[in-house]
Amino acid sequence: MSASGGTKAIVAALGANLAIAVSKFVAFAFSGSSSMLAEGVHSLADSGNQALLLIGGKKAQREATPQHPFGYGRERYIYAFLVSIVLFSVGGMFAVYEGYEKIKHPHEIEHWYWPVGVLVFAIIAESFSFRTAIKESNELRGTHSWSQFIRRAKAPELPVVLLEDFGALIGLVLALGGVGLALLTGDGVWDGIGTVCIGVLLILIALVLAAETKSLLLGEAAGVEVIKEIEDAIVDGDTVTGIIHMRTLHLGPEELLIAAKIAVQHDDTAAEVASAIDAAESRIRTAVPIARVIYLEPDIYSEAEAAKGPDREATPGGPAQSH
Repeated sequence: MSASGGTKAIVAALGANLAIAVSKFVAFAFSGSSSMLAEGVHSLADSGNQALLLIGGKKAQREATPQHPFGYGRERYIYAFLVSIVLFSVGGMFAVYEGYEKIKHPHEIEHWYWPVGVLVFAIIAESFSFRTAIKESNELRGTHSWSQFIRRAKAPELPVVLLEDFGALIGLVLALGGVGLALLTGDGVWDGIGTVCIGVLLILIALVLAAETKSLLLGEAAGVEVIKEIEDAIVDGDTVTGIIHMRTLHLGPEELLIAAKIAVQHDDTAAEVASAIDAAESRIRTAVPIARVIYLEPDIYSEAEAAKGPDREATPGGPAQSH
């Protein structure tokens, strides 16, 4: 799965959320609807989140330094994790608090046409933003389901924008429902209930984002398909006869570290082994272009070591991969 950053989707979401945030705050000022205030803060938080994603993408492009020899690719993961924190605190918790206050102290919504008109406009604008995110994601997810795409994507931006836009659309429907029920019944409590529902939704989305970006921050291996491509590229069946064990680690969405102990023939010369390693590295980079850092350690395959256990990921030993 390619690790595109989805800049187009981020910019589209940023523009939509800024316009929507202004309209929601205007509607709140005229109507006093707590749902509109919660939705305005939500859109403002989303705008800040998209700005964070753009900043993270820019910082991740810095060159490696002696202090950070593997570069700054994980900056994108850090900023994506910050997005989940902002969404949880500024978006979710604020909405829950505002909704609770409105339930305790309800008041009738004034100038109902303001919140209703703004919500309809916001749903249309968010739909265009969501459509852009879906279109960009479809180019990457292949045959994977949406849940698999969100869990397996190594670039955090598109899953973040997808979940934010999805949450925004559901939140707008909840806000419209709360405002509508408040107008139909004349009871402002419904507006507060809608606001609490929006807050709970944002908190749940923030928790999902936090869990996924935490996994990326800790360091994820390459996907199953990519690992298979690497294994096929390493072994040539001549000098490199198998893989004793291998580790992969994403240094960033487009940067992969590969470290493997490979089995070579016991009578090969040092020059032959060195040439085989160079050839294997070239094959890996052709098969997996994001393989930026490759360490291959030659060793003599030992039946005795392999017999100690079936775990080919063990260090040292484990049976060599047969090809």
